[in-house]
Amino acid sequence: MAFDLIRRVETLGHPRILVVGDLILDRYIWGDAERISQEAPVPLLRADYREHRLGGAASVATMLSALGADVCLMGVVGRDLEASLVRRLLADRGIDDRLVLELDDRPTTLKERYIGRAQDRHPQQMIRVDYETRDPIPPSIEAALDTSIPEAVKNSDIVLISDYDKGVCTPSLLRRLIAACRSLGVRVIADPIRSSDYSKYHWVHCMTPNRLEAQLATGMTITSPEDAIEVGRRLVETLDMEAVLVTLDRDGMALVRADGRSEIVPTRPRQVYDITGAGDMVLSVVGLCLASRADYDEAAALGNVAGGLEVEKIGVALLSREEILGDLIDHHRAEGDKRLGLESLVADVRRRRQAGQRVVFTNGCFDLLHIGHARLLREAATLGDFLVVGINSDASVRRLKGQERPINPEDARAELLAALECVDAVVVFDEDTPLALIEAIQPDVLVKGGDYRPDQVVGRAEVEAAGGTLVLIPLVQGHSTTRIIHRVADRTVVSHPPEKTPPSPAIRPSGVVHPASS
Repeated sequence: MAFDLIRRVETLGHPRILVVGDLILDRYIWGDAERISQEAPVPLLRADYREHRLGGAASVATMLSALGADVCLMGVVGRDLEASLVRRLLADRGIDDRLVLELDDRPTTLKERYIGRAQDRHPQQMIRVDYETRDPIPPSIEAALDTSIPEAVKNSDIVLISDYDKGVCTPSLLRRLIAACRSLGVRVIADPIRSSDYSKYHWVHCMTPNRLEAQLATGMTITSPEDAIEVGRRLVETLDMEAVLVTLDRDGMALVRADGRSEIVPTRPRQVYDITGAGDMVLSVVGLCLASRADYDEAAALGNVAGGLEVEKIGVALLSREEILGDLIDHHRAEGDKRLGLESLVADVRRRRQAGQRVVFTNGCFDLLHIGHARLLREAATLGDFLVVGINSDASVRRLKGQERPINPEDARAELLAALECVDAVVVFDEDTPLALIEAIQPDVLVKGGDYRPDQVVGRAEVEAAGGTLVLIPLVQGHSTTRIIHRVADRTVVSHPPEKTPPSPAIRPSGVVHPASS
């Protein structure tokens, strides 16, 4: 499964996504909290650092931008200092904020969090202070947003609703937004509020409520996977959706579709530091996947992975595709498979190089794995921390070796190499030479067999120009794939000599067939 998800991440595009909802500014005040106040039995925070991040719908927009989407944001802010900070942070991420309107008599929603450090332990949130109004936006502002909906939806691959119950997502605005999406054939996905009335989300294609939200919306209790599936069915039927993803914290997700199919998507154990932003991340990744033509299974699985990574961070944090790929690759390798596509490999190599690891690369057809291959790979692995083996695809081998090769198909060759403990990653390339692959990963050490001269090695100049080295490893004499093929062919001929052809019966002029004389 991890390998399929890696492939999906590699093929995610850069879709245009419209995010509609409540914009929030998150302020984090960090400091040491190692004393108790003399004025009251409360911790004393000695603040030393302040930062601002985007929250709510603005958080979803920045998460999507960090993941490679082209994002347009619709919502409101006040006419205050916080609004200018919001716009600056949006501009830093390249997010289109032309549909973010300013109100004179409404503050920009601000959530101020105080984060304490103590005795080298992981920082913890001590208190949160909110500055906000939850009144519905005035009719004039709603009308202004409403007029921009058709064009904004038409220019989008998907629409995401991030509803924090701060007044933007009124029933009438959502009704017109959802109708426009349905009319134009654009999917709309909602992250709903905690409410017993979900009628304003009727006809969205999918939603991503958490356990508590789903329970409140249906009046049902979730204590088992079966309960979660039943709650999902109720939501899908009531709201006429394609699917629902109920997030279940440590229990993963329940995916329920309108066609009756359902499943529990399990999560992996995580060190949970802060659940802030997890729901936004799930919505972002699910939306990105669906906009890139992934199916609900893939969207749920990747949303689950991304949500798990988010809770390992303090506050609302951004993830890159490389971080998601890195987590999938680690899990993929733990499953015993080391095969990667080029994009995943480049991300993994970059991650390892940042950790100070030395990357080694070698390549070949590796058609019939033999002792010469094994010794070369073992020695290559000693030259660094991470050994990457590139193998020619079947088409590439045929061009180089002839139509009778390879003996073993590329999947089998890759799996055999991945089974070797000394090999850390295997990648298949379709070109005649690995030059493009070498240029992409920029190994610290390039390894080839001793039957090559340095000037014959493809990629040598590029590796050395980047500060790397070429190492030639002596061959094991008498061992090669070609020799093995010839030996097998010779033994086959000896073991199965051609049968003698019996003498043909003689034909006399009379036309009667007579046995031939011995």
